[in-house]
Amino acid sequence: MPRNLSTFIPTSKYDTDKAERLVAFGYPMIEPVLEEMFEWIQDENWPVARVFMPFLATIGAPLVPLVRHVLQSQDEQWKRAVLGNLVNGSKALAQALSVDLQRLINSPTTAETEEGLNAMADELFRKFCGSDIA
Repeated sequence: MPRNLSTFIPTSKYDTDKAERLVAFGYPMIEPVLEEMFEWIQDENWPVARVFMPFLATIGAPLVPLVRHVLQSQDEQWKRAVLGNLVNGSKALAQALSVDLQRLINSPTTAETEEGLNAMADELFRKFCGSDIA
């Protein structure tokens, strides 16, 4: 068990070796650096994001505060990455975020609508939470 997990946080979007080593520690061991890992999934095309996203999706409901923070941000690209790769991969996470998904469906911002996030949220809500939208 490493003393300082932060030494395994990538230093560039191409630092997949560190990302893979960090993922290998598993959850809950990596919990202290989850926030830093989330920073590396802002662009789903980054190589380190492709390492982190499948792993993060397996964590489920404990990610709610971090996902909620992203969904409340102004970064639609990050929202798309989180919805499409984390929430879409975890029923528990989607159900825990049902209120947030409903907000995206019922009252998206103009930018969220332009990015298609309301449609993504609707699809996720129907898939994991049922078809009745409050």
